[in-house]
Amino acid sequence: MSAANAARIAVVTGGTAGVGRATVRTFADRGYDVAILARGEAGLDAAAADVRERGRRGLAIECDVADHDAVESAAERVERELGEVDVWVNVAFVGALAFFWDTTPEEYRRMTDVTYMGQVNGTRAALAHMRARDRGVIVNVGSAMAFRSIPLQSAYCGAKHAVKGFTESVMTELKHEKSSVRICMVQLPGLNTPQFDWNLNKMPEHPMPVAPVFQPELPARAIVFLAEHPRRNMWVGISTAYTIIGERLAPWLADLYLARTGVSGQQIDADLPRYGSNVFEARDGEADRGAHGPFDDKAHGSDPVLWLSMRRRAIASGVAAAGIAAAGLLAGRAR
Repeated sequence: MSAANAARIAVVTGGTAGVGRATVRTFADRGYDVAILARGEAGLDAAAADVRERGRRGLAIECDVADHDAVESAAERVERELGEVDVWVNVAFVGALAFFWDTTPEEYRRMTDVTYMGQVNGTRAALAHMRARDRGVIVNVGSAMAFRSIPLQSAYCGAKHAVKGFTESVMTELKHEKSSVRICMVQLPGLNTPQFDWNLNKMPEHPMPVAPVFQPELPARAIVFLAEHPRRNMWVGISTAYTIIGERLAPWLADLYLARTGVSGQQIDADLPRYGSNVFEARDGEADRGAHGPFDDKAHGSDPVLWLSMRRRAIASGVAAAGIAAAGLLAGRAR
């Protein structure tokens, strides 16, 4: 982190809505100054205002993360106007609900460029500054779908698989040069965010997250925790845990289950907002969409997997202490 008494600086791509927006607020609550990189003007203004309302400096930068030069320029601006970046979080993505054969090559390329190459570009920009200082944390936001793909989201699933592979490679390279810079991953479940109101939808009904649904504040909490307690990987959502474990144990069973339920399970027959696809242009340019989507009535605000993961050291210490005490008691009885 920065020198004593200096403000900590965080950068969040895709910070105007959903998980990114919740993360911006959580960083500000923790005392960070926050730079927000995204495309929508109204969302950028509102996210920066969220930071200022919490007594911190907010810097809004209009930026398409698929554009490497734009991301590099944004990083330079953050360092110049806010200070040295301590944490860089790659959240930005665009997605669809469509069969692969109904997705055009241009749409597929664009979703891959934002969702995968956006994280590559953000990581490259962050490392250009962090490696020279030999400090800093990068958090790449993944998904349970980086381990188990589902129907109707082949571009997103492919990109998240790529993010996982790319991140693991960079981890080993940093370890090779004995760098103190840390790169982490967090894997997310279905979330109540505006993405389901503005993704590229080519299905007959309104898109919805795969149940169980969680609120975006949960991954925001995990991301900020990783920034301050870096580790290789972290899961959010009990569904993330059983999805990843189930894929390891019986992928063929997951294939059958998703073939039967995965298409209908991502649609809902309801009169919910549709803002148009944000794949090629922002949908929060004129109106701020905030962190939450339309599924507040279905979304969980707590998660036992995250609770345990954030306390695993304390739990391990407690278990060890209990084991030592039990061993001492048994030894005493034996004597």
